[in-house]
Amino acid sequence: MTVDGRVAVVTGGSDGIGFGIARALARAGASVAIWARRPERSADAVAELRGEGLVADAFGCDAGHEEDVDAAAAATVARFGRIDICVANAGGGGRQHALADFPLKDWERIVRVNLTGAFLCFRACVRDMATRDDGGALVAVSSAAAVHASPDMSAYAAAKAGLGGLVRSLAAELAPLGIRANILQPGWTENSTMSVDRVPDALAVETLASIPAGRWGTPDDLGTAALYLADPTLRYHTGAVLAVDGGYSVMAPYLAVRQASSVPGTLERRGHG
Repeated sequence: MTVDGRVAVVTGGSDGIGFGIARALARAGASVAIWARRPERSADAVAELRGEGLVADAFGCDAGHEEDVDAAAAATVARFGRIDICVANAGGGGRQHALADFPLKDWERIVRVNLTGAFLCFRACVRDMATRDDGGALVAVSSAAAVHASPDMSAYAAAKAGLGGLVRSLAAELAPLGIRANILQPGWTENSTMSVDRVPDALAVETLASIPAGRWGTPDDLGTAALYLADPTLRYHTGAVLAVDGGYSVMAPYLAVRQASSVPGTLERRGHG
């Protein structure tokens, strides 16, 4: 796989999954523009990539703010001459709330960064991609929460599920321009703020038991998958979801049934008895 000579934008690309994606794209030949909010982390990320002899630069950007996104897109084109790939990775779950206690301001903030931010970044990048006839690639980084229940995280789950509708619509709309749109759906993945060693022992045991691969993912796992979706030779792959979760998604229904069956009367109460 190669993206040699391409220019790739990675939002939230200064650490975690975003940095894993930025590094994979840069190692495969892309010039990488990291759009992120924290200048010190972005500077460290760029320094690490340049230390490998790779081409990268950082642009301050809050993906949920239109002015930031448009300015970052203009700065990226001024620096690299074009944009060919946009990976909308910036996001976050925020604080957990039960529905009855969910503050509207928290709902709006979570939806803005996870869903509206992807829309804004895709729009800004497509404006440049559409000026040429060699296509492009849009990749939205979603979550298992988009398809599996996430109690007390309804805003995050709704926003990530919303990426599905956005990407499917863009895949159909932009196909005549040769621009592809796909979803990268990570499972449990190690990052700077969350790892199997930092969660309660019971949760660590539970999550590992639910993953056939027997481990959490790494940013490099997601980087390889993003590279696949960004590869310009992948012209016939659009509007799809690529789950990179060690098999977690195929086990989830079985685990839910097993859990329910371990509680006397649960299946009967749910109408399955």
